[in-house]
Amino acid sequence: MSEKSIIVQDLTYNYGNLTAVDHVSFEVGEGEILGFLGPNGAGKTTTVKMLTGQLKPLEGKAILLGHDIVKETRRVREQIGVCFEQTNLYEQMSAIDNLQLFSELFGIKNFNGYALLERVGLAGREKDKVSGYSKGMKQRLMVARSLVNKPQIIFLDEPTAGLDPVSSEAIGNIILEERDRGATVFLTTHDMWEADKLCHRVAFMEKGKIVALDTPHNLKQLYGKRSIIAEVAVGTGLEKREIDMDTPGTSGAVAELFQREKVVTLHSEEATLEDIFIKVTGRRLTE
Repeated sequence: MSEKSIIVQDLTYNYGNLTAVDHVSFEVGEGEILGFLGPNGAGKTTTVKMLTGQLKPLEGKAILLGHDIVKETRRVREQIGVCFEQTNLYEQMSAIDNLQLFSELFGIKNFNGYALLERVGLAGREKDKVSGYSKGMKQRLMVARSLVNKPQIIFLDEPTAGLDPVSSEAIGNIILEERDRGATVFLTTHDMWEADKLCHRVAFMEKGKIVALDTPHNLKQLYGKRSIIAEVAVGTGLEKREIDMDTPGTSGAVAELFQREKVVTLHSEEATLEDIFIKVTGRRLTE
């Protein structure tokens, strides 16, 4: 990931008197999955719209694949794929026709839409009208459509929101496959577990600003705490005991616990990204 696929400098956008994105700067490496996390209204979607040429920044600039998104919008769009949170498919057309239409817009010859639909788990339903698809099937088709041109950068805006676990896992696997292909993935999500599992780095966005940006591991080390959680027998039931792992007295506290009480279970526990987000911003992601 030595090359930078995305370079953002002081990106800013207002809706009237509301500053939705406030002088945001960051970089994303080639082949990196960056998770963009924040509650509704934090500025995530507005950022994506500027990076994909749908909105013109009030200030700052964004360079994608060496091209300024404002000055060279068409050249950038030829090399990116976008999956929106809200589905915008042609529902009276079949899945294969939806993909074929987009391949023609990109000028792609010998396009194999069937292989792409098989990849997202829609084999056998290629010629069905999209209006008969479930929400999960439509979302998988949206992801497939974002891959039609084999993009170098893929923007996925809440791709698994409201989906069943099977559909969510299928989309997660596709994201990892695209990473392995060398694509850069810009993933906006409310799902902290998903971000922790998939992303090289995550950015926490709050009130239009990036308030933290690092690997999940580093954020946990910096802001979180590790604990040893034990269940001990008390009468006919169990009680929980917690010991901080990051103190000089940890080993002694564990030994004392075993001497003093009957330990039934013992495991380590670290802070989650949700815990870190609360500590950094003072609020939950889903508020």
